[in-house]
Formats: sequence, structure tokens, C-alpha cells
Amino acid sequence: MRAEPSLMQLQIPLRPIDRLIRPFQEFMRLQAASGILLLLTTIIAILWANLAPHNYREVFESHVAFSFGRVEISKTLLHWINDGLMSIFFFIVGLEIKREIMDGQLASLRQAALPIAGAIGGMLVPAAIYASLNADGPGANGWGIPMATDIAFAVGILSLLGSRIPSGLKVFLTALAIADDIGAVLVIAVFYTETVSLAYLGAGGLILLLSIAANVLKIRQPIVYFFLGIVVWMLFLKSGVHATISAILMAFTIPVRTRLNVGLFKENATSLLALLNPQSRPFLEEQNHHVIQTIEASCEAVTPPAQRMEHGLHAIVAFLIMPIFALANAGVEIRFADLQSMLFDRISIGVILGLFLGKPLGIFLFGWICVKVGLGKLPAGVSFGGVFGTSMIAGIGFTMSLFIAGLALAGPSQLEIAKSGILIGSLISGIVGFAFLRFHLREPA
Repeated sequence: MRAEPSLMQLQIPLRPIDRLIRPFQEFMRLQAASGILLLLTTIIAILWANLAPHNYREVFESHVAFSFGRVEISKTLLHWINDGLMSIFFFIVGLEIKREIMDGQLASLRQAALPIAGAIGGMLVPAAIYASLNADGPGANGWGIPMATDIAFAVGILSLLGSRIPSGLKVFLTALAIADDIGAVLVIAVFYTETVSLAYLGAGGLILLLSIAANVLKIRQPIVYFFLGIVVWMLFLKSGVHATISAILMAFTIPVRTRLNVGLFKENATSLLALLNPQSRPFLEEQNHHVIQTIEASCEAVTPPAQRMEHGLHAIVAFLIMPIFALANAGVEIRFADLQSMLFDRISIGVILGLFLGKPLGIFLFGWICVKVGLGKLPAGVSFGGVFGTSMIAGIGFTMSLFIAGLALAGPSQLEIAKSGILIGSLISGIVGFAFLRFHLREPA
């Protein structure tokens, strides 16, 4: 999470309420904060599912219906969370992918080669391990489950190591996770899509073209893209293509150009600030009010809409949507009589081995080959040992793995088995990866 300036840094007088909420604000600034909250929510979900299993299922299986003219959508609360709220999560993923491709670690082939190669290996090897164990079983369609990396948990675990971690390793993990997200989205779109209605899909495509046209016409108001996005989401939901794909596509239509460059903004702001008059009255004088409004408009004009949306939605996704998703999806009912059969089921073994062994082997092997043949290079200050330790942490699948499991597996019993595998595989990957890096990397003097 990006660091935000504090009230003290901005020299704004503190209110009594600020002293009460400061601990929560400081927590939200931590890089590990969203991962910690996800972990707590997961624990709550597991406790809820085991202490009151009927109540847990009843809450998330209750139906909620909405109608818009002739279009009526009736889904369980679980579906609204997975298809609706998670669309906002995927919208943020789309904005991050766009930013990294246009002006980040995926912007040049030389920079992108290592994380892309690692992401490809980190998807293919886990999928192969899972498929080799489940090819002829009822969980055969779940090969995509161990392919994913949960960036919130992974970056959170990495940040717990503090100054031991070179910045290049954090950049590598972030770029790897973004490339991994691209692969996961493609897998969902191609392999986990239901029967497609071309009429609804075509209508959704037309609205996307309308959003692109709004971009070309330099329409920057987020509300325009919000309403277009709602329509696209509804049409994709009715088409059979998973609704979250519409969120990714909408993200790529959001403008990234600014109306004002930073240099001109600085000149304008300096001139405007000189026009401000000191005053003691609580209400602003007319000239001061006009100057401040002009500065506010300049701030909007110098910030790309895509960046404003990503920044504005980041906390909502990290601290509300993802915890709600975890609460609704991570509740595994542990029946001790069936525990052994669940853990030794081919589905759970495939997921555990895919995450814990397949992820690090695939990422490290493909990354090593990429560097050795000269396509990519290691980040500054990063060794292959650091890459291997980070690859183990990338075995934390959680959010995306749970999401894909819900799409891939039909029966509730299979889904429970897969969830147990995801939780165990992610837990082992996080602990072993943290321990490896803890002892491999020395604390700088």
C-alpha cells in the first residue's frame, strides 16, 4: 500500500477524533495490513463455519434479487459477493495491469522478461502437478486452482522481513503477481466460462466501444465510466462469460492521459498560491475561495483518471471487499471424522503440492532459464536464492485460488476439499518462504 502523508506532516491541527482513529490509520499504512486483515477474516470464517455451520451456510446462500426493466438478476449472497464485489477487485487488477504495461515493470521486454517467465512457470508447473493427480477424477477441472498468487498475502509476508528485503525483490514479486493475474484472468475467460449468449456478449462489446469512445473524446468524469461499467457488468453476467472479465476490460478503457502536465501545474499552483490573502474569519473570502477551487481543479487535471480511480478504490478493495470475500469463501467445515479423507484426497493433495512445490519450482526454473539465456536479468541486489525464497511465498494462492475453485468445481464436497488444500498449501508456502528468506538474507548493517 502506498504511504499517505500524515496530518502532522501536513501541519493540520489534530481533532479529538483524530487521536481515536490514529491507530487504525497507522495500521492501514502498513504494507502487511491487508494481509493481516485477510488472515483474521479467514480465521473468523473457519470458526463461524465450524461453530455454527447451518447459520454460516444460511447467510451466504440466501437469495437477493434485483430487476432493471425486463432484466432480473436473482443470485445468492455468495454469488453477489463473488460476481459483484469481486468485479471491483478485478477492476483494480485491470488498472494495475494497465499501469505496469504502460509505465511500470512490464513496460519493456528486458524489465518484464524475468517476472513474465516466472509467472508462466508458476502457472504451468502447478497445473501439471494437479492434473497428473486428478486427470481421471471428479476434480479434473480444478487444474487452475494452484496457479494463482495472492498479492496481498505475499507482499504482506515479504514486508514482515523489513530491511532484510532488497527493493528489487519487492518489485520482482509485485511484477510477478501482476503477470500472474493476467494469466489467471485469461484462464477464467477461456476455460471457466459457461455457455455464451452472443446477443448479450455483443451488447456488452458495444458498451465497451462506447467507453473507448468516451476515452478518445477525453471524458474524464469517473461517474460516466461507472454507469457504463455497471451496464457492461450486467450484460456479461447474462451472457455467460464471467462478469469479472467485464471489469478487467472496462479498466483498460479508463483514460491515462492528463489535461495538465506536472511542470505547468507547478507554475500555475505557485502563481495561484501567491494570490491567497491571509484571513481570520472562518468562511473563505471570495478571492481565496476562487483560488482554492482553481487549485482543486488543477489537481484533478494533472492526475490521470485511471490513477485516481486506482488510488480511490485501493483501500475499499483491500480493507472491505477482500475480507468480505474471505469471510464468504474461506469457511471450511472441519469434520474430524472426515479430516483424513479430505487431506489425502487427490484434489487437496494436488492443490497443496501445486502451491507449495509447483509454484517455487516453476517460477525459479523458468526465471533461471530466462536469465541464463540472456532474455532477462536479476534485479539489482537480488540473488537467485532471494528469487527462490520469494517464489515459495508466491505459493500463497488464497484469494484467486478460492475464486477459481468456486468456478471449477461443481459439488460442495469437492469445493470443501479444495478449500482445505488452498488453506494448507498457502499456510505452508508462507511459513517456509518466510523462514527461508529470514535466514538467507542478512540484516543490513
